[in-house]
Amino acid sequence: MHIQTLLIDLDDTIYPPRDGIWDAIGTRINSFIHNQIHLPPEQISQLRDRLYLEYGTTLRGLQIEYGIDPHQYLDYVHDIPLKELLTPNPRLQDVFSNLPQRKIIFTNSDRNHSTRVLDFFNIRPYFERIIDVLDVAPYCKPNPEAFEAALRIAGVSDLSACAIVDDNVRNIQAAAQMGLFSVHVGPPEKAPAAAHRSIARIEDLPAVLQNQA
Repeated sequence: MHIQTLLIDLDDTIYPPRDGIWDAIGTRINSFIHNQIHLPPEQISQLRDRLYLEYGTTLRGLQIEYGIDPHQYLDYVHDIPLKELLTPNPRLQDVFSNLPQRKIIFTNSDRNHSTRVLDFFNIRPYFERIIDVLDVAPYCKPNPEAFEAALRIAGVSDLSACAIVDDNVRNIQAAAQMGLFSVHVGPPEKAPAAAHRSIARIEDLPAVLQNQA
């Protein structure tokens, strides 16, 4: 197996969950739902859980069931103080500059948020492009159609030459079922059985790819 292309997730993959980005985004999602569909605060978590399970993301569910504009949603929920939340990590530049594979961000967030995160860590030059949730619409990870769209955009025809790097268990399972080499990022005890490799943090990625290049 010769991995030539890496489709790498952004949030909670490039940086660790402890930075609190998702918590901040989650607060904005709750606020958006309350303001736009006037749902009582005590019912929002239940709605989000259901939409996530049924559609893959809260956004996709809100689009289908409430006709929410995705651009308005994405702009609102990602309006967070990244510089106050993210922790600088100079090692990321070494990690991505030394990986010989093509590197592409594949995320359920949007391009603007992704660019801000990559710029914070000074690693945007190492990525060929960003494939965001709008690029694969009307689908999103973990929908197989979203992966298929991302592969088309990336120009990948040989699935055995592409790896998915993601913290989300459902995304890893979906990618593995399609035949993609799948690397789970996060606590080993949370890694799904379908994952080909599991790493605790993104800095460990070169070690698991050294025999796959």
